[in-house]
Amino acid sequence: GFVVGHAGLYQALVMFAVAYFIIGMTVLSVCAIATNGALDAGGAYYMISRALGPEFGGSIGIMFFLANVCGSALYVLGLVEAVVDSFGIPPGQEAGKGVHVLPQSYWYELLYGTVLLALCLLVCLVGASIYAKATFLIFLIVAVVLGTILVSFFATRPLNVPIRLPNPNGTETDNGVFTGFSLSTLRNNLGGEYGVDYTTGQMMSFSSVFAVMFNGCTGIMAGSNMSGDLKRPSYSIPRGTISAVLFTYLVYNLLAFLMCATCNRILLQKDYGFLRDISIFPPLVTVGIYAATLSAAMSNLIGASRILYALARDDLFGRALALAKKTSANGNPVMAVILSWLVVQIVLFSGKLNTIASVVTTFFLLVYATVNLACLALEWASAPNFRPTFRYFTWHTCLLGIAGCCVMMFLISPVSASASLGFLLLLLLALHYLSPSSTWGYISQALIFHQVRKYLLMLDVRKDHVKFWRPQMLLMVQNPRGSARLIDFVNDLKKSGLYVLGHVELQDLDMLPSDPLQPQQESWLSLVDKLNVKAFVSLTLAPSVRHGVRQLLFTSGLGGMRPNTLVLGFYDDEAPQDGLAQHPAFTSAREEVPLGFPPLRAPTTPKLLSAREYVGIVADALKMLRNVLLARQLESLDKAWELRRAANPPPTIHVWPVNLLRPDSARYADTCSLFLLQMACVLNMARAWRRARLRLFLCVEAGTMPHAQEEKLRQLLKDLRIQAQIQLVPWDAITRLHWQTCQGSPGGPAEEEEEEEGVVNFPTNTTQVSDEYVCAANKLVLAQSPAPTVRFLYLPRPPADTSLYPLYLHQLELLTRGLGPTVLVHGVSAVTSTQL
Repeated sequence: GFVVGHAGLYQALVMFAVAYFIIGMTVLSVCAIATNGALDAGGAYYMISRALGPEFGGSIGIMFFLANVCGSALYVLGLVEAVVDSFGIPPGQEAGKGVHVLPQSYWYELLYGTVLLALCLLVCLVGASIYAKATFLIFLIVAVVLGTILVSFFATRPLNVPIRLPNPNGTETDNGVFTGFSLSTLRNNLGGEYGVDYTTGQMMSFSSVFAVMFNGCTGIMAGSNMSGDLKRPSYSIPRGTISAVLFTYLVYNLLAFLMCATCNRILLQKDYGFLRDISIFPPLVTVGIYAATLSAAMSNLIGASRILYALARDDLFGRALALAKKTSANGNPVMAVILSWLVVQIVLFSGKLNTIASVVTTFFLLVYATVNLACLALEWASAPNFRPTFRYFTWHTCLLGIAGCCVMMFLISPVSASASLGFLLLLLLALHYLSPSSTWGYISQALIFHQVRKYLLMLDVRKDHVKFWRPQMLLMVQNPRGSARLIDFVNDLKKSGLYVLGHVELQDLDMLPSDPLQPQQESWLSLVDKLNVKAFVSLTLAPSVRHGVRQLLFTSGLGGMRPNTLVLGFYDDEAPQDGLAQHPAFTSAREEVPLGFPPLRAPTTPKLLSAREYVGIVADALKMLRNVLLARQLESLDKAWELRRAANPPPTIHVWPVNLLRPDSARYADTCSLFLLQMACVLNMARAWRRARLRLFLCVEAGTMPHAQEEKLRQLLKDLRIQAQIQLVPWDAITRLHWQTCQGSPGGPAEEEEEEEGVVNFPTNTTQVSDEYVCAANKLVLAQSPAPTVRFLYLPRPPADTSLYPLYLHQLELLTRGLGPTVLVHGVSAVTSTQL
């Protein structure tokens, strides 16, 4: 009567259609999830948490608990309103007459609500079995009452119904009319005519009427809330829920038509209990109203208690809900029932039914939207184990349900909707950071896998362009205990690219009972989490380190995401230091070092690979067109201290883009030099390194017009948008040592200059560079002050003759000796662009 009295028949039918469209889409999602596996206590909370994970499940569980609590209070207040309307002393009278004996005031109505709520509490404390019997009895009563009402519309003759309305000066009397079936009455009631709600004094609108009406449709979750008490929830929930939705939709529409055709607007708007006046047996209507509202109040109370119990049992909120875990001997969560009753009692202080209707409706709509979201996520994830026996749904129905819920939330009450979403977001963030990890499975992982696979297939290597090049690193790590700072440094170098930590285990799978790498995987992943680096882990078994690195270079990555740069620690005789034990991530009071990595190699223990094999790995990577970085003494780099020290002078990055081991070919614009510049610039772009300044060293000789070379290099930096300070470094004395060594030797400089640096031709300059020259070059680099945070040097190609590998490595060791954190760089691919 309230709905059609204010909205009219047309708008009432629209409201029913919209409400049941939303409910229908949600019911399909509920049925799909309910038939996809075994259900436990918690209903919608259990479905959402097991589908979307603990963050969404816990936050929506709290929202659904509050929705049921407020819904229970709403129905109790509605029952109080009906009781007072039947037995209350009319306004303006000091004493009642006949059955009108109940005083009316805020505190008296609160007392009546408390008594009725206590009755609901007693039923719920006994357990689900008595609740089920009580609700079945109530269903029979309501069915009989509904039958008498339908008969009354045909059997009752036209009559006038006196209506007493509250007035500041006493009472005001008006007359409503039951006309019987009348075409004129129907026409007058077709359109909307919103007026003032006589119980609250508020002006009604489409949204406020819809909010009150929608609460009569929220019982679809009553069956799913009892999922832990049902024998066959996967069988009962779909059939019971769909039957209830279809039945109530037909009844609501039928009653709306009959009321509009037989009752005038005054009767519908100003007497919400008019069905008693027109009934052939009025007391039965009163009993039906009481039974229906009492059943709804109990349903919401027991539903809230089951949700609270499920939340407590899952330990998402820790000790805050520990009390709600306690159950009786027969498994009834009595403490959850008592806590729910207490919260409902608090909500009863709001006083008026329509005051909390919009809040309840918003909460329920938010829960329904999330149920649809859970089903949509499961459907879109395309997981093979999502095989619900209920198949009458698609992702379109889920999406329509979500859209309908969100639109109606904001139409009903933008303030309540915004506040509810804000509260939900706060709960999500709190649970994300505070709740323990679960073993339920995360739908986010399935969705991410689905999308990543799709986009990896779309990432076509044939469409790569130098403008969008980014470093994709494969860092080889023998033992993370000695490489913690190197791992962190390379993480700064990756520039949102792929980063893979590679490790080679020297074992033969044929001689082992099982894969030894599987137990190690967890330790490596924990290491990545602790160090807070965005890296993948790739482990392999091989007879030698060189073979293992080849395997990883060939197989790491997928599609367009493959490593293009190999990073190795430097091969020297320094004893490894356990940087992991001193790392901030492992030195807090609560954290020990639980990772299962072996102790570091003792200085007297032989290495796992020889110098020849180490240089062979570098040569292999260059043959496979991978860029190579050799990092020396990076474990001595205290990045936090270096970058947070006083700004005067600011930390610097020294860049030497010339091949110091080949002074006869001092070019600054070859592929390798440009790649070295790019890597130094990438490091400078990392957030932690933005305060650092690039210093570029230009080695010049007398008579070579140094200022022209400087201007040319400055223009190159401008074209590449690299900000760096250029410093001229005379090195005539250094190159003189080289020429003195080369004079008269076979295969001298004339032969060298004819040889072009390429992929196949290797420089044979190694034997022509003396240790004296290399040490002089080392001193030249070391003499540039102030000392930088890190240096980037040009890495020459290994010689073609493998017998010269030890000499090549010896020269690199001399060149970088005592320089502190140094990165030797050799690039084989074009990585810079001056185009838009």
